[in-house]
Amino acid sequence: MRSPSVARGAGLRVAAALVGAWSACTAAPSPEASSRIGTPELRAALADTILARTDRREAWSPHKREHFGFDPMEAMRAVRSDVVGAETDTQLFYALSRMSHARRDRHLDVALVPDGLQLPDSAGLPVAGADEADPLRAPVRVFPDFALGGASFFVGDHAASEAELPPIGSRVVEVHGLPVERWFEQATAYMRHSTVNDLRWELADAMTQQTAIFPPELRGDGSVVLAVREPDGQERTYEIPMESPATLSWEEVAEPRYDGFETAFSTTTYELLVDEASEVLVLVWAGFRETMVDDVDRLVEWASELDRLDWTLVVDVTRSRGGSRGAYAVQRLQPKPFKTTFGNLRISDVTRPFVEERQAAFQARRLEDSGVPETIDDGRWLMEWFEMDVLPAIERGDAYTNDVPFKSAHAPRDSDGVLDPAAVHFTGPFAVISGPSGGSHLDQFIHQVVDNDLGPVVGMPPGGYSNTWEWEEVLHFPGTDQPVVRFMWNIGHTITPGGEIAEGNPAEIDEWIPLTADNVREYYGLLFDAALRQLAERDGP
Repeated sequence: MRSPSVARGAGLRVAAALVGAWSACTAAPSPEASSRIGTPELRAALADTILARTDRREAWSPHKREHFGFDPMEAMRAVRSDVVGAETDTQLFYALSRMSHARRDRHLDVALVPDGLQLPDSAGLPVAGADEADPLRAPVRVFPDFALGGASFFVGDHAASEAELPPIGSRVVEVHGLPVERWFEQATAYMRHSTVNDLRWELADAMTQQTAIFPPELRGDGSVVLAVREPDGQERTYEIPMESPATLSWEEVAEPRYDGFETAFSTTTYELLVDEASEVLVLVWAGFRETMVDDVDRLVEWASELDRLDWTLVVDVTRSRGGSRGAYAVQRLQPKPFKTTFGNLRISDVTRPFVEERQAAFQARRLEDSGVPETIDDGRWLMEWFEMDVLPAIERGDAYTNDVPFKSAHAPRDSDGVLDPAAVHFTGPFAVISGPSGGSHLDQFIHQVVDNDLGPVVGMPPGGYSNTWEWEEVLHFPGTDQPVVRFMWNIGHTITPGGEIAEGNPAEIDEWIPLTADNVREYYGLLFDAALRQLAERDGP
C-alpha cells in the first residue's frame, strides 16, 4: 500500500555462476558512468548505509523467516561484495536490486532516479517522477502449475498472432536456452515476492516479457525463446516475437469465466454477473481503488431496488489489485459483524518524518494511498493516533507503536475493531474465490473473511503481502550529492483479525484448488462449483 511523496503507505544468495555470467555480459565502464557508480570505497559505504538503515527501520515478519528458512540481514549482506565490485551502472543497479529483494517483500522496489544510475532499457522498472513503461510482451502467457512445485510452468493463454505458438497446456522446459529450473533459480534473485506462490506467479508472468526487472541475460531481446513439452509429449522450441501489450488480443483461456451468467454492469471496482435462474451473483473484483466506495454503494442500491440482497453472492478476487478501505466493502457484501485488521509502526529514525509527512497530507486533504483515499472519514482518527500514541512512543524509545484498527480508516484508536454490517447490506450466502495473483489490501480482505468466518474461501490464498506503510528515499553515495537509486523500507505491520503479522502469512482458505496445466480451461467452473458446495455444506441438510 503506497502513498505519494517520501513516505508510501502501504534472502537469496546468488550463485557464483550467475555473478560470472552477469559480469561477462556487461560492458566496461565509460568515463561518463564513473561518477554515477562511484568508487569501490563509496559503493562499500553505500552498501553499509543500506544495511544499517534496514537493520533499524525494517518491520520484519517472523513468518517469512520460518517459511523461507533465512535471515534477511544475512541474505542482504551476502550481496554486499557485488555492490562493491560493480563496474557499470547495470551491474550496480542489479546488485542493489538483489540486495533489496533479498528481504523477500513484494512491496519493496528499487527505482531509477534523475541523474542516478542509467540503464539502456528501463521498461517494467519504476522510474521516479515518470510513468512506468510497459515492457514488450509475447502473445503467450505462462502460469505456474500449482499441483507441482518449484519451476513447473505451462502455457495457459494465447493472443492473436501470426507467430506459431506452443499449444495450451505445454510445459516449459527451457527459457532462453536455460533449463527452466536454472532460469527459475537465477530469476528469483531479481523478483520481489513475499511467499513462494507469489514468487511463482510473478516469475511466470514476467517470463514472456522483455522486462528490465531482469538483467539482459535473463530476458529476451525482441523475442522469447521457450522450449516446451507439448501435451502429446513432443518437445519443441519456439522463438516468439515480442509485441506491444496494447496490441495483444487475448483468448482469455485462463481468465475468470462463468458460463450461464450475464453482465449486469461493470465499474472500475468489479464486473457484476447475474444468473437469474439460480439467484446467484458473481462479482469479478478488480481492486480496492479510487471509486470503490461509490461502486459498492451502487451495487447495494441496485440489489436493494431489485430485491436481490438475499441472493447468493460469490466474490472472485483472483485478478484483484490492492488499495484501501476494504472493510467498507465487507460491511456491505455480507451480513455478519466482524473484526477488521489492525496495524502499527516500527519506531526508528524515519518515524517522526513519516508522521510529519502524513500530517502535511492531512492538512492538504491529500491523505491518499497511490491516489486512493486511505480513510473513510477525513483522517482525524488517524491524526489522533499519531498525536496521542505514535509521537509519545517515539519519545519513550519504544520498539513499536501500539496496534490500532488499520490506519484508523474505519474505527478510532481505542476501538476493538469490531464493525457491524451497514444499514443496507447483502443478507444471503457469501463466498469468495481467491488466487495468488494479488495481495496487499486484498490479503487483508481475505483475512477478514477467513478469520471472522464470514463465508467459505476456495481456490488458492492470495500473494501473502501486506503492511501498514513503507518509507522511501533517494540514496546518495555517502558524503556526496551524487544520487544512485530510490530505495524502500517496510516500516509497519498489518495485524490480522486473528492477531498475527500478515506479511508473508496469507490466510488458510477452506478448499485448496490449484491451477494446473490439466484444468486451466475448466478452472473457474471448478472454483464456482466448490464455492457453492462449501456453502451447501455450511447450511447442512
